[in-house]
Amino acid sequence: MLNKFCKKPLYEITRTMANVAMGAEKADTVIKNAKLVNVCTAEIQEGIDVAIAEGRIALVGDASHCIGENTKIIDASGQYIAPGFMDAHIHVESAMLTVGEYARAVVPRGTTGIFMDPHEICNVCGPEGVKAMIDDSKRAPLKAMANVPSCVPAVAGFEDTGSHIGPEEVREMMTWDGIMGLGEMMNFPGVIYGDPDVHGELAETLKADQVITGHYSVPETGPGLNAFIASGVRCCHESTRAEDVLEKMRHGMYALMRYGSAWHDMPVIIRAILDNNVEDRFACLISDDTHPDTLISEGHLDHIVRCAIKEGLDPIKAIQYVTINPATCFRMDHEMGSITPGKCADIVFFDDLNDIQITRTMIDGDVVAENGEMTVDIGQSHLPDSVYDTMHVGYEITPDSFKIAAPEGAGDSVKTRVIEIIPNRVGNYERKVDMEVKDGFVEADASRDIMKMAVFERHHETGTKGCGFLKGFGFRKGAMAQTVSHDAHNLLVAGTNDEDMALAANTLVKCGGGMCAVADGKVLALVPLPIAGLMNDLPAEEMAAQIAALDAAWKEMGCVINSPYMTMALIPLACLPELRLTNRGLVDCRVFSFADLFVE
Repeated sequence: MLNKFCKKPLYEITRTMANVAMGAEKADTVIKNAKLVNVCTAEIQEGIDVAIAEGRIALVGDASHCIGENTKIIDASGQYIAPGFMDAHIHVESAMLTVGEYARAVVPRGTTGIFMDPHEICNVCGPEGVKAMIDDSKRAPLKAMANVPSCVPAVAGFEDTGSHIGPEEVREMMTWDGIMGLGEMMNFPGVIYGDPDVHGELAETLKADQVITGHYSVPETGPGLNAFIASGVRCCHESTRAEDVLEKMRHGMYALMRYGSAWHDMPVIIRAILDNNVEDRFACLISDDTHPDTLISEGHLDHIVRCAIKEGLDPIKAIQYVTINPATCFRMDHEMGSITPGKCADIVFFDDLNDIQITRTMIDGDVVAENGEMTVDIGQSHLPDSVYDTMHVGYEITPDSFKIAAPEGAGDSVKTRVIEIIPNRVGNYERKVDMEVKDGFVEADASRDIMKMAVFERHHETGTKGCGFLKGFGFRKGAMAQTVSHDAHNLLVAGTNDEDMALAANTLVKCGGGMCAVADGKVLALVPLPIAGLMNDLPAEEMAAQIAALDAAWKEMGCVINSPYMTMALIPLACLPELRLTNRGLVDCRVFSFADLFVE
């Protein structure tokens, strides 16, 4: 696969690379006296030099003959160096930042490349939103390699989105610069049961010689998983059991072990490697979704690597999982992922192998960050008007919009389907609860930690709305609303009373989308996200401060779970078990059919 993410393609500079390695030409930069984390052989090599020219590595070893009068010398003084870290699956939009501001947050932490799936903005703004993300990435040194969103909507027929992606769109977008593959194929039923449109997308990706990324979220490792992999899907990040990881690797699929702000699967599923004597070249560490407060306070891949080491993973293996393994997954190991001759000079420096804290980041041979700060300028974003003004509900939302009528003939109570969350996990449970009926309506019950909720279509003024009940957040009062609601990103509202719910909903309609918390008729916190209702162009530090205020408001209302707004955002995602709510109603994601709110 041709690399378009380095200063110069290797075919233009092969003679220069050979001449520098031989000393006939001098290097632009030489790193001296480093401890090399060699991810090719899983060893530490001490006293290593690295000669760099034209943004690539010309020599690894003794580079004294490569040093000339104008060569820049970086004395590593015994520091460790490793390839730059790469995230094999990330939704930048989940950080609520533009790609440029995301780069500003993660590059000083050692992230030099990401394989981003911009299907969040694509669900709102279509291919033009994806193009805007790719264009925005060019103002930063981070290598933002994009995948074409595959599932817009996530599961056809169960929700309404702002756009649609099919085989024709995939075919056209595969020709764009900056595209590396197909984004996570969440419609795994469509794959394993032969849906023509789904397989059309797979075919267009394979014809373009690109990588298909996957999403297989059910605990099944037999015919279904085999069918999924046999259709060309190369990797999956949805494992929640150690046996899922093991079977995926045994079948030649890259197992992407997730540890984001809310999804803490890695400590559980890494047991597949720690408890079994197996080859782990198909293992990667990824973030999937990370909030700005996590990026600022804990880090990105560096944080995940440290967490994996604390779980007992060998540090060199942990580094392989964010370097050569993801590069190989995307068939880019001939260009990235190792500190070897000919590769892009994407290099990180740190002092302690068991507590990796990045002190310097190089991308294409340039020092772009030192001691936690960028050393190069990142310009302002210039996003198109089309990614703004995306709130189109089409009517005024009032407290009556949240009334849920009991079925005809109901007595004092009615058995009701309730979604119960699992903190720090993407799955949830379907519960059947006897709910009290008052004056013909079913209301929230804060005494049992049950909120009322609604999802309003907000893209095309269709007027569609789904209603249900939600358990597990701990709200004692108030309401929340957010337009970050995967993957259709319709307007999601949940709360203990209709008045606060209406105020929360209308607050976001007026500001162009975002997240807010309301209690006792007052807005306690607001995070405006005017870019597609998903992002803001503020720096990560400012966004983190707004998120901290929102978190405090949620706690004031009674919520105590980790990253609650991210857990809330998955309530409408109709490709995760067990029960979800979209603008069209409740969806049983175990059998992919609509479910009645009330049980007969």
